[in-house]
Amino acid sequence: MKMLTKFESKSSRAKCVAFHPKRPWILVSLHSSTIQLWDYRMGTLIDRFEEHDGPVRSVAFHPTQPIFVSGGDDYTIKIWSLTTRKCMYTLNGHLDYVRSVCFHNELPWILSCSDDQTIRVWNFINRQEICVITGHNHYVMSAQFHPNQDLIVSASLDQTVRVWDISGLRKKHSAPSGGALSMSMSMTSSINIPGAPRSFDDPFVIRGMNSGVPQQDIFGNTDVVVKYVLEGHDRGVNWASFHPTLPLIVSGGDDRLVKLWRMSETKAWEVDTCRGHTNNVTCTLFHPTQDLIISVGEDKTVRTWDLNKRTLVKQFKREKDRFWLISSHPNINLFATAHDSGVMVFKLERERPAHSISQNQLYFINKDKQVQLYDYNRNECSSPLLSLKKIGKPWSVFRTLSYNPAERSILVTTGFEDNNSLYALVSLPSSSVLSDPSEIRQGSGSFAVFIARNRFVVYNKENSSLEVKDLNNATTKAIKFDDNGIIDVVYGGAGSVLILKKNAVILYNVQQKKQIADISVNNVKYVSWSLDGQYLALLSKHTITIVDKKLQLIISMHETIRIKSAAWDDTGVLLYSTLNHIKYTLLNGDNGIIKTLDNTVYITKIHGSSCYVLTRAGTVEVIKIDPTEYRFKKALVNKNFNEVLRIIKKSNLVGQNIIAYLQKKGYPEIALQFVEDSETRFELAIECGNLDIAYEEAKKLDSKTSWETLGHEALQQGNIKIVEFVYQKLTLMDKLSFFYLITGDSDKLAKMEAISQRRQNISSFIQNSIYLNSSEKRAKVFLQQGNYALAFAIATSNGLEDLSQEILQVQAAEEGEEVISPDQIFLPNEIGQASILTPIKDGTQSWPLKQSTTSLLEKAIMGQMEGLSLDEHVDNSPATKDASQFNDEQIYDEEIYGDEVAVEDDAWGDDNLEVSDVGEDIDDVEDSQAPGITEVAQWIRNSRCAAGHVAAGSFDTAAQLLNRQLGIVNFEPLRKRFLEVYQCSKLYLPANEGLPSINAFIRKEGSDEKPLPFIFGFDDLDKKVQEGYRLFKVNNLKDAIEIFREIIYTIVVLGVSDKEEETKCVDILHLCREYILGLSIELARRSLAPSPENVKRNLELAAYFTKVKLHPSHRVNALQVAMTQSFKNKNFSSASYFAGEFLKIVRSGARAETAKKIKNKADQIGKDSIEIDFDPYTEFDICAKSFVPIYKGSRFVTEALVGAKYQTSEEGKLCSITKISQIGAPASGLNLIIA
Repeated sequence: MKMLTKFESKSSRAKCVAFHPKRPWILVSLHSSTIQLWDYRMGTLIDRFEEHDGPVRSVAFHPTQPIFVSGGDDYTIKIWSLTTRKCMYTLNGHLDYVRSVCFHNELPWILSCSDDQTIRVWNFINRQEICVITGHNHYVMSAQFHPNQDLIVSASLDQTVRVWDISGLRKKHSAPSGGALSMSMSMTSSINIPGAPRSFDDPFVIRGMNSGVPQQDIFGNTDVVVKYVLEGHDRGVNWASFHPTLPLIVSGGDDRLVKLWRMSETKAWEVDTCRGHTNNVTCTLFHPTQDLIISVGEDKTVRTWDLNKRTLVKQFKREKDRFWLISSHPNINLFATAHDSGVMVFKLERERPAHSISQNQLYFINKDKQVQLYDYNRNECSSPLLSLKKIGKPWSVFRTLSYNPAERSILVTTGFEDNNSLYALVSLPSSSVLSDPSEIRQGSGSFAVFIARNRFVVYNKENSSLEVKDLNNATTKAIKFDDNGIIDVVYGGAGSVLILKKNAVILYNVQQKKQIADISVNNVKYVSWSLDGQYLALLSKHTITIVDKKLQLIISMHETIRIKSAAWDDTGVLLYSTLNHIKYTLLNGDNGIIKTLDNTVYITKIHGSSCYVLTRAGTVEVIKIDPTEYRFKKALVNKNFNEVLRIIKKSNLVGQNIIAYLQKKGYPEIALQFVEDSETRFELAIECGNLDIAYEEAKKLDSKTSWETLGHEALQQGNIKIVEFVYQKLTLMDKLSFFYLITGDSDKLAKMEAISQRRQNISSFIQNSIYLNSSEKRAKVFLQQGNYALAFAIATSNGLEDLSQEILQVQAAEEGEEVISPDQIFLPNEIGQASILTPIKDGTQSWPLKQSTTSLLEKAIMGQMEGLSLDEHVDNSPATKDASQFNDEQIYDEEIYGDEVAVEDDAWGDDNLEVSDVGEDIDDVEDSQAPGITEVAQWIRNSRCAAGHVAAGSFDTAAQLLNRQLGIVNFEPLRKRFLEVYQCSKLYLPANEGLPSINAFIRKEGSDEKPLPFIFGFDDLDKKVQEGYRLFKVNNLKDAIEIFREIIYTIVVLGVSDKEEETKCVDILHLCREYILGLSIELARRSLAPSPENVKRNLELAAYFTKVKLHPSHRVNALQVAMTQSFKNKNFSSASYFAGEFLKIVRSGARAETAKKIKNKADQIGKDSIEIDFDPYTEFDICAKSFVPIYKGSRFVTEALVGAKYQTSEEGKLCSITKISQIGAPASGLNLIIA
């Protein structure tokens, strides 16, 4: 038997814990007067309730209503609403501490007991006390309703357990019950339990109250009468509980005993006593589904007892915490205990049925330890084939099952968590009648699995060896392992096993005795192979890692909810189950939810729309799922557009989620097939360039914005019909006129001229007349407007002599001047008649200003898939947008240094080259310098890193190298370093007057045969790092960040001699990353406004600062900040942790004394007032942009230069650490060795 902890919280002493009947919630009442509401599945604190004055000793959820009840040392009972999270009202009446409270399963009653020696029943609807039960003469420690009878059981420090009959109270305060109000006679028959040391019918203490006269209490009350008084404890009794179905009671007391009692219709007696606790037994109960008793006590143990034999089954001990109460979930296999430092939710034993799949058959072990067979083809489950009850201990569960189809035998393991772990090899019977194994070949071993037809392996923990055995259970080979951190051994292919270790998975070939492959991944519990054996999924508690058969990583993803199982479907998609969902993931990381679960299941096989699962009850169920979404995504990823088209036509795949996915992946034309909303369809159609659909949707929307957008896109694609329609729709007359001009449509342009004339729009008419070259009309318009000069110039230049004379006469008549003949006006001979250029192309046809190609899907829809290639063109050219900024003549003077770069006409050489053309001494040719090649050209040819190109002045090629190697896209911060490296590798010596200056180049030492430039900066790195440390120490954080960033820029453009120097540079880069990240976090914290809403973020940033890898002498500053902020804001648990870490570094001095005081004070309280997203015991990185945790197994993107990690939403953005590199950009890696 094993205790599997599912949730644990840290707080002050917890006195009670209660499960919600449906939701994954627990209520925790604390000695510090607080009630906490936790989600134990997510591990989050939902709310806290603090209206009690003093310790809260009991809490309970209502079975059906959204309320709960609490009782405490302030003598009150409070009823709370889970909806409003407030106290609804308070029940007063008890005169001393309230010890326990609970709801009735059917009636609106609350039962409470108190140190005032009374038990009280309350009606929580009318808020009245309906009964006071007296009889105990000391504190009443617990009281409970019977689950289905009109009985109450109570325990008191008067050393008695009393059973009360409340049938009279029911009759008085409620309608008559339809069922019997007392136990049926069938419950009084003795239970046949083999091997019981004493019969249940053997009376030990009888105190039956069977008088025919109704009994009265001291107040004359006959509604509730005591039915039995159970005496047998030598000291006070702390707890008593009913069995859920049998007429049994269990009690525990200060005499350190757990006692079992039996009731009949007329009497009750002690059955037996369970001894073993070494201090007071504080609480005890029956297991809801198994023949077990569970008790807790002040001896810091949780103990389980065999109900049949009354013997100890298992004991679980904590080192420091006394247990005060244990509670069981009403529906599932979960228990919760309250102890001195919080609560713990756990279950006893695993509930995953051991199973194995062979072709289309599933072999599994049910709850009764029987082997069954399920046929996937026929969807039928066989009757039990074989009983395994003789294998292992009664309370041990079977963990694994391995099936051998050749021999029709199974290999099972059990008890792996202790020294009594064993394996057993048994053959399945040929008949379908349930039987016991004819022969059991078993032995000691933790893990066992078949690896061949006649071989299986067993891992022996005692000697850390993997033993290969034959079917006779004889060892044929033993393989010794050095360490013992093995979690499991599972099938890894023919003759191989997968060894699951705490921090790695190893593929090991047993036959060859060698390790084939390995991968670093933590705490893998289960493995699922794909149907073709090419991939496998490694399942941890919260992480799924998919690798290929050689354990090469493909994807890794994190889940917040526990992962329970996984299986691959026919198309190679992984489906997995969590506690409450069935989900899927593709090999590229795309994932989603398929179905929400009511109960946890374990997936075994996926076929079509059927998901075959095993339940915790040990049965097979078929869950219908819709595979459309993940099949659609898989087809899209594989560019199988025929399948995409089929799914679109035949499936109802809709929703914002799938539309957003298609837009994100760059398939708006596919998203169009799912959308009905006109606005969304219009946007998608514009995005993918589908003008026909955009036009139809624009007509439905009929808004100015949509028409303008459509017109702009149509103009880009050259669709003249839509452009014309849009301009007409929006009455854009000037644009329409110019549109007709450039399309050469003179007829419509003439209509535009006529329209402008009718509208008396003079400027539009003049513009159209220019387009049409209507000189006479234009001149007449100027004449009518009194602009004689322009009118005359237009008429004269266009040979309109009569009109010219008319204009002069009109002008003379108005101004009284002599009319000048046109012949008297001198015009140069070169001026001819003005004309407008006409369009070269036919204006009736569209022209493309923007290429709009048909997508593969659209071709599939049109039936044009034949001959299509799905290979996309990938542009691997480096980013040169920012690199081009250095191509400036002002940066350097090529004429001074002669920095010409030799460019060969043909990169592949001369095709006509003869072998005889090559000299015999090839080495001499390579080593000698070719005549005519300049120094800088040789630098470029010989340099392997970007710094050599920078020194040579070839900034473009240097930028391209840095982009390919490190993903650098922003080169402006590198300008200073580029110029320094360029200038420091050259000398300019002025000569005598009249003579040219002397140019000299500074070479790297020892590079005479193969010239290389001298690159400075490596010797100064340590000095700059120390300067950064100094600025950190004097609290000049901004300047420190700039220094560390300057170090990064220096290393980027640096050339070193060997691998050792390069490794040092890489280490310094990582150091700079950590310091920039840490100081940025601290600056962000300091920039927060001092307001209550920023307190939580302030504490989180202070905590994250401590996780940065700083020098210990600097980390103490971060720890001191976190410790001080946590203590100041009453996060005492966190303050204690930070103080402890601080004292590990600083052990003496004033600051150490302060830390000790803070730790001592914080440990006394031991709780945080503000919940923050920080767990000091969990591994995580910090996003360098948002400063939030990236937990192990979560998806992230990295930056190539310093390795900073970011959330996936930051991909494609500029790195916050370096300010020069792109997050997630493909990069080949840093190369600093110059040659």
